[in-house]
Amino acid sequence: MSNFEKIAFLASDSVDSQDALSRLKSLYGNVEPRSADVIVALGGDGFMLQTQHDFMNSHIPIYGMNKGTIGFLMNEYREDDLLERLNQSLKSTIHPLQMSAIDDTGKHHRAMAINEVSLLRQSHQAAKLKIFVDGRPRLETLVCDGVMVATPQGSTAYNLSAHGPILPLAAPLLALTPVSPFRPRNWQGALLPNTAQVEIQILEPEKRPVNAVADHYEVKSVQSVTVFEDRDSKGILLFDRDHSWDERILAEQFRY
Repeated sequence: MSNFEKIAFLASDSVDSQDALSRLKSLYGNVEPRSADVIVALGGDGFMLQTQHDFMNSHIPIYGMNKGTIGFLMNEYREDDLLERLNQSLKSTIHPLQMSAIDDTGKHHRAMAINEVSLLRQSHQAAKLKIFVDGRPRLETLVCDGVMVATPQGSTAYNLSAHGPILPLAAPLLALTPVSPFRPRNWQGALLPNTAQVEIQILEPEKRPVNAVADHYEVKSVQSVTVFEDRDSKGILLFDRDHSWDERILAEQFRY
């Protein structure tokens, strides 16, 4: 059991989140985030993603309470017994992806992604890609709307919408998932060890331009993109014991 006493509350700009922020501050007090034992994020999954970016490697755990739409990374919003919930919560450590992209001018771009790195076609022409894993070519030609490398925490976001697999948070895996593959049409992606380095080369980039996106950071007209999990960086998520991430993963997979 943890011993959280100093709480920093952060909220998205929505009216509901801001109202909740005011009430919780009056009930539990509030400290500056960098001096807190724990950060409570009020909003949806997008706000949790932003908060994780802001406090990556701070060693401050983040406990989300849902004031958004889906809130897969969030706990149920309740104002009572918050300290008890925090101190009995379960910790999960996450590691981000690092993206290195080269654009059509030869410029190198680097960015961190907590959910996924995605490559998406820029025009009416489908993207044409070649995929390497750990330096070895694995798919000579993929014609598609795009492809992504997703982390376990990102596997329930864009990856799931593209029919990619849901991954347990502690799974040492990455999901490599195509978006609307045209050729080979039956390729459904791959599960990779989290030690893998994925390189994606854009074929016919002038005719079939492609953008790369690491969470909210976008690079236009890329020539190649390399993605790997950064084990030296980490964030800490907190979940209620009665509604842990693993339980959510199981429940999601048995929905019909």
